[in-house]
Amino acid sequence: MATICKRAWVQGSVQGVGFRYTTQHEAKARGLQGYARNLDDGSVEVLACGEEKEVEALIAWLKAGGPRSARVDKVLEEPYHGEDCPDGFTTG
Repeated sequence: MATICKRAWVQGSVQGVGFRYTTQHEAKARGLQGYARNLDDGSVEVLACGEEKEVEALIAWLKAGGPRSARVDKVLEEPYHGEDCPDGFTTG
């Protein structure tokens, strides 16, 4: 099975509503590595690495609105080819 990495930027009401922690829970349940971190502009950056179908499932979950407490207006995504994917999935 193919392993891929994608980076996504989630815009909307996604800070201060448990978005990163819920994303971490979803990512870990799918066996993914990466992070979810707040950005200064109020968005959240998500890096997800793992089996292609699991990465795509997480991206689809983000686009569907993520946790109920959040309001997702837009998700931008791109392939990620860097080498600094952390072990596990962090929220910082």
